[in-house]
Amino acid sequence: MKNILTLFCAATLLVSSLVWSNEEEEEIEAKSIVELLQLVRDGKITNRRVNESREREFLADKASQQRSVRNAEAAQRREEARSERLEAQFEKNEQDIAAKQEILQKRLGSLRELFGVLQQVSGDTQGVVEGSIVSAEFPGRGAWLGEFAQSMGRSSKLASIEEIERLWLELQHEMTESGKVSRFTAEVTKLDGSKSEQEVIRVGDYNLISDGEYLAYDLNTGLITELPKQPASRFVSSAGDLEDAGTGFVPFALDPTRGQLLQLQIEVPTIEERVRQGGTPGFVIIILGIVALLLSIERFYTLNVIGKRVDDQMADPENADRNNPLGRILKVYQDNPNTDSENLVLKLDEAILKEEPAINARIAFIKIISMVAPLLGLLGTVIGMIVTFQAITLFGTGDPKTMAGGISQALITTVLGLVVAIPTVLLHSIVSAKATSIKHILTEQSAGLIAQHSEK
Repeated sequence: MKNILTLFCAATLLVSSLVWSNEEEEEIEAKSIVELLQLVRDGKITNRRVNESREREFLADKASQQRSVRNAEAAQRREEARSERLEAQFEKNEQDIAAKQEILQKRLGSLRELFGVLQQVSGDTQGVVEGSIVSAEFPGRGAWLGEFAQSMGRSSKLASIEEIERLWLELQHEMTESGKVSRFTAEVTKLDGSKSEQEVIRVGDYNLISDGEYLAYDLNTGLITELPKQPASRFVSSAGDLEDAGTGFVPFALDPTRGQLLQLQIEVPTIEERVRQGGTPGFVIIILGIVALLLSIERFYTLNVIGKRVDDQMADPENADRNNPLGRILKVYQDNPNTDSENLVLKLDEAILKEEPAINARIAFIKIISMVAPLLGLLGTVIGMIVTFQAITLFGTGDPKTMAGGISQALITTVLGLVVAIPTVLLHSIVSAKATSIKHILTEQSAGLIAQHSEK
């Protein structure tokens, strides 16, 4: 019974495979074992017929495949023969090229050295021309030189006479223009990005100026641009003189480094920028210096006026004038003719003491400023060093620019403190000496009056 079931399952699978062998055929279901057996027999017959048809087709294609193989073998033999002919021709060509190159080398002789020199000179000239300010007036000169050098490098063909002459002309043109002062119209790029056509003066191969100011030439882009900042006024004035001149010799601040020294001059800070580097302590020092200067001028003028009036009063002691200190002291003497000498001395000393505040007014404040200014400079120095050490803590010492701000403040405030203190000390000495001179005259005249009164 077990064997029968096994055979039945196998037959069922076989019939299923036969039934589903063609996608267009419909599914056939067996209703009994007899029908299943009949379907198996029919499947064998159909399968045998299919196999026989495939065998006939294979035998028919076998002859065609054999013909294709014979054709491919014939083509292979032909290509192998062609390859042998090409290899032989290649070897022959190699031998001919070697022989002709040897003949070429013998015929070239010393011209080969000329060929190398021309290539080197053309390449060097291209670098000189492209890095020259003369190209601002004559752009595009380096293109031909570069092509000429590359063409000689790629091939063994010698340069023609015309090419050699043109190379010589380019060299001569560069040398000639490097020694000329030329005027031409060019497009200048402004700081805001706008462009304008204006007259430009080229001073040899060194500088470009326009409208009395220096210009910059970008070697990479070939653009003429305005400088973000002009150098010192003494240099700019020379540029204006050159622009206004027609002929003759004019002093001009020339930059032989083609812009490097000019760039350094631009980076030099102005007085205003240096003062700003000092920060708040620097501004305070400057304000105190201005105050000290104004007070010194006022005291010097006032004391001169007082001194002149005192001198005039000394010339006429009989007529006491109250508009000067000596006159007021004389008035005290004249108002007390019968007073004894001791009381007169006291009254005159009192009169002199009353005059001293007006004479010494604000002189002490000038002295205080002369003492405070260097102390403020020292304060700014300490603040600057604190900023420097903070920068070192945050960024290290790899980049000196990070420490430049603090060091600048430290140095500038020290300088400002000394610049204010030294003149202030001198001004204080001058006005103090003037006030002392007036007080000495008052004391001297008072002593004379007392002596005169004692004689009476």
